[in-house]
Amino acid sequence: MSQSNSYPSLTYRDAGVDIDAGDRLVDAIKVLARRTLRSGVLAGIGGFGALFSLPSGYQEPVLVAGTDGVGTKLKLAFQLNRHDTVGIDLVAMSVNDILVQGAEPLFFLDYFACGKLDVDVAAQVIGGIAAGCELAGCALIGGETAEMPGMYPPGEYDLAGFAVGIVDRCRIIDGSRIQPADVVLGLASSGAHSNGYSLIRRILDLHQLDLAADFDGRPLGEVLLAPTRIYVKPILALLERLPVKGLAHITGGGLLENVPRVLPERVTAVIEEGRWPMPRLFAWLKALGGIADAELYRVFNCGIGMVVIVAPEHAEEAMRLLRQAGETVWRIGEIRERRGTEPQIRIEPARP
Repeated sequence: MSQSNSYPSLTYRDAGVDIDAGDRLVDAIKVLARRTLRSGVLAGIGGFGALFSLPSGYQEPVLVAGTDGVGTKLKLAFQLNRHDTVGIDLVAMSVNDILVQGAEPLFFLDYFACGKLDVDVAAQVIGGIAAGCELAGCALIGGETAEMPGMYPPGEYDLAGFAVGIVDRCRIIDGSRIQPADVVLGLASSGAHSNGYSLIRRILDLHQLDLAADFDGRPLGEVLLAPTRIYVKPILALLERLPVKGLAHITGGGLLENVPRVLPERVTAVIEEGRWPMPRLFAWLKALGGIADAELYRVFNCGIGMVVIVAPEHAEEAMRLLRQAGETVWRIGEIRERRGTEPQIRIEPARP
């Protein structure tokens, strides 16, 4: 069959993919990634695969991996045209997860997908990812930028992140040593972190709220976009000084679903309301949305981003060390013996 000459000669750019823009972004990422370099990086951005040499000093090293995204919090970033903090959220959601097993994050990879690549926006996002990696002490060693015309609305993108850490087998924190009378400590969150944003956005839509409106001296949108707190360095420092029996990252599922994930079947955690100040953001959302208490504690972190469980004799020292490291921490409850099939967490009014 003879080839028709009635069609123009097409390029990938004609189909909506700009290879040159992708190359410019890679060059920008290399500069950002250099800030996150740590020992172990053999080859990073630009190759087909990133190389990392495991650190020495471990008797029986175990790798711990985690992956997550940012969720519909991204919709607020699009609405506000603010892209410099969601990368911190991306890193936080994975490194905080692997931290709870006692792992030190080693390296991080990201996946950035869009319909049409805006190099400026992508560089802001990845700048945030690099900042998050610096806060976590891990290296940004690779990732993927996917430009897929027709897959995403104009101006929108999606993110996924992947973290790998390391812990000695004998130092894995699995919650098995938690017992009655142990103390539950709560570390302050920096806001809603990256959970519950579908409900937040529903409340915003129902009440036609202006993201530029004042909320305690800051624009509401800025409050809602506050990046997820990264707890890696303070917790790793604590693990070097004291035995920690359990850690729980208060992410999707809130306090009600995340604390039980680290508890043995024989115990329950009793959390006392009023032992920490509920941030006004959550009280405000509760009132506007008519949210029941149980739903509030199941959707949002309610001011507690990380839970630390220690023996009673270590509680005061653990709080001192965490505060010294810059964390705000409260004694929010204790571990009790579980009775039958009762829930593994109860939230009760604080005792006098």
